[in-house]
Amino acid sequence: MTQPETPVPSGVLLIDKAQEMTSHDVVAIARRALWTKKIGHCGTLDPMATGLLMLVIGKATKLQDKLMCEHKEYLGTLTLGVETSSQDAMGEVIAEYPVDGVTDEAIIQAFKHFDGPFEQIPPMVSAIKKNGVPLYKLARKGQEVVREPRAVEVFEHEITRLQVPQVDFRVHCSKGFYVRSYAYDIGKLLGCGAHLSSLRRTRSGKFTLDRAISVETLKTAPREQLYASMLSLEEIAMILAD
Repeated sequence: MTQPETPVPSGVLLIDKAQEMTSHDVVAIARRALWTKKIGHCGTLDPMATGLLMLVIGKATKLQDKLMCEHKEYLGTLTLGVETSSQDAMGEVIAEYPVDGVTDEAIIQAFKHFDGPFEQIPPMVSAIKKNGVPLYKLARKGQEVVREPRAVEVFEHEITRLQVPQVDFRVHCSKGFYVRSYAYDIGKLLGCGAHLSSLRRTRSGKFTLDRAISVETLKTAPREQLYASMLSLEEIAMILAD
């Protein structure tokens, strides 16, 4: 890897994150690919999740807080009847319940129950800190602490496939929303438990996957091609002002 002859441009690079990697892994790959340390990301995606991860580069890092405040849209699948330690498919199974008596109408009403503003208790496996220590580190030690509920909002949802025990859905939600906890809470309301078995982020504010590049492209494409894929500061300003 050779240092670029021209300065690294500032802007936003949209990535379609693959499974089995953290958001920090993607940032590390981008730092090597673009030869700059001044890179951050807007909104963590769990290793299980795929989809839109926004990388802010150079002067665009000053926009990080603004971009992270945007609403999000996800496609997900929840599996009824099984609760896990992490509220998703990455955790250990901690409880199983029958789902024979769970009707389609009950599921539809459970989703509707969480429309609009409500308070959500974040999962233990999260980056939220308790006395300066991330909760996921406490969870790894088998510790569970009381988490303060947080105000969140579901602006819109759609059930796209209903085939018990699996339910596919789309949800448009506020920042700070945990889709894992959404799946868990729906399962609790139905009385049969649930966990999130797949997740894909498709939108963050006005940014979508349309101009996103794959992690493989980030790893292998020539640096100039990656520069060309970035949204410039001017483009970002126009999108945010629209």
